[in-house]
Amino acid sequence: MAIRIQHEALESACKEIIETILICLPNAFKGTVYRIGDPPELIAKRITSGIIDEERRSISWGLPENSDYNPPGKPFNEYRDMPGRPLEAMGWCVERQESWTAEDPKNDARSVRLQVEGVWTDFYHMEPVLIRKKDLYFGNESRIVYPKSYQGEILWENSDYVVAAVIKIHFRPYTISIGSPETRIIKRLSRALGTELLSYQLREQSLEAMQRLAEDRLNSCNILADSLRNLITKYGLIFSLIKLELGFLREQWEAMVLDKSDKKDMRRDAVQGLNEAARHIPGSHDTIQNDLTAMQNRFLHIHLPPEQGEKWLRMQIEDRWNLLIRQGLVEEEDVTSIREGINNLKKSLYLGKSPEVLAAYNSIPEHIKTEWVNLLYANPDAMDLNLVDRVVNVLESNYLNLPFKDKSIKSLIRLKAVAEVIGQMEEKTNVVLREVLNGHHEFNLPALSGRNGA
Repeated sequence: MAIRIQHEALESACKEIIETILICLPNAFKGTVYRIGDPPELIAKRITSGIIDEERRSISWGLPENSDYNPPGKPFNEYRDMPGRPLEAMGWCVERQESWTAEDPKNDARSVRLQVEGVWTDFYHMEPVLIRKKDLYFGNESRIVYPKSYQGEILWENSDYVVAAVIKIHFRPYTISIGSPETRIIKRLSRALGTELLSYQLREQSLEAMQRLAEDRLNSCNILADSLRNLITKYGLIFSLIKLELGFLREQWEAMVLDKSDKKDMRRDAVQGLNEAARHIPGSHDTIQNDLTAMQNRFLHIHLPPEQGEKWLRMQIEDRWNLLIRQGLVEEEDVTSIREGINNLKKSLYLGKSPEVLAAYNSIPEHIKTEWVNLLYANPDAMDLNLVDRVVNVLESNYLNLPFKDKSIKSLIRLKAVAEVIGQMEEKTNVVLREVLNGHHEFNLPALSGRNGA
């Protein structure tokens, strides 16, 4: 298993890292990122190349050159160190997980053109992008089959890392040397790229986990599936999942506290009345009638916080009725009942926290009931992991007997853990990129080892 993310996201991440390096290192003029595929093949494939213009204002992208590493790429057994064929810098970076710097192309032992044609070409630095095995494989590393070197040694057997990609940066003649500050900056940014790629993968795995979770969500299944694509781009995947889980808990809570209340069917009765009114809209407006009825039926299965629910109700239902009334498409005698039905829908959003309803429900202590309602009907605009902890703490008490509370506890704990991991990864990546983009030249980096430089 290697990094698995959408090609667009991968290409975007590669372009960002190349652009950062070319902007920050004035002697660099070209950058390329190669993806290293699944073991045991470890196909090295060029993702994108960028060349900055003489004025250093714009970068041209693409794969203009003929290369064995252009798609579909080159498998490990064709670029590894092997007697009888030219040594490649790619083989060194992948096999040894170390960088290679061509500071003197005339004597570059891993220049294929120099070995085959006797032609020395350019000055460059190649850096492997490393990711921890335990972060990538989640404890399933034993299932991975790694290739062997020509000497029969299993690749990366004694390493905690795998090579996910290789960065190659070309420099102007005699401006790059082994162990120079430029190589150290590229190494630091290669770590940032590895963190970003892993962050993308975690997001996609979270999406897959959420999709599996949706199958178990009673009346929320369709809402969850429809909301996914929109919520991911607007609020962030993890925050969206947490909000959906809270909505599922609100649904269970309202069903429980309203079980014996005379307001139990307020929402359903109001929707039925509005659907009946929609059927009176003239037949030439079937599309409007069908859309309005669909939105009203959908409202039965939505359990948003009251403030958000009112916004949704206003945009999807109330504004449509107001437009129909202004256009004269609603009978005068129906207007009053329509407005009353909409008001009842608004009231239904607050039933789960209604003092009257809560006073009649005395199965749990008052202080726990108050805390639970405050948490459940909070309306956070940003990620609040402390709120998640408090919700889990109340759920774990013996007083709340929601039908699926154990499943919700597990889901919230896992989502919080993923959110913390992604937050830490993004924070570390942003710190590194900020230092470079702000022009910091002094980095407190550990001593870097390796036979050929950084």
